[in-house]
Amino acid sequence: MFNRELVKGSTSLILLQLLAEKDMYGYEIVKEMEARSGYALQVKEGTLYPALHKLEKQKYVDAYWQEPDKGPARKYYRLTAEGKEILQQKTSEWQSFVKAIDKVIGRKGYDSV
Repeated sequence: MFNRELVKGSTSLILLQLLAEKDMYGYEIVKEMEARSGYALQVKEGTLYPALHKLEKQKYVDAYWQEPDKGPARKYYRLTAEGKEILQQKTSEWQSFVKAIDKVIGRKGYDSV
């Protein structure tokens, strides 16, 4: 499990990336994050839903309700055109950040940021 602040700072990038692949509802997002990270990323509702609502407010994602075959309706989230653009920017920024941190902590193999 990672420091909460590290996860919090990367949550929007992770959410945008997952939603770029397919529309998902909250619980599905949490499970996908856990599975892909080898259960190292465990996000609570108190982090997930405020992050999704912030992305909605910024117009990077929107939401819709869908009735499953059985059970209650689920609120699905999907990436907007603006979300696709910001995902590209955030991904590039993240890659530059990782290169810079790797340089600082002494990892070899990076010539420039």
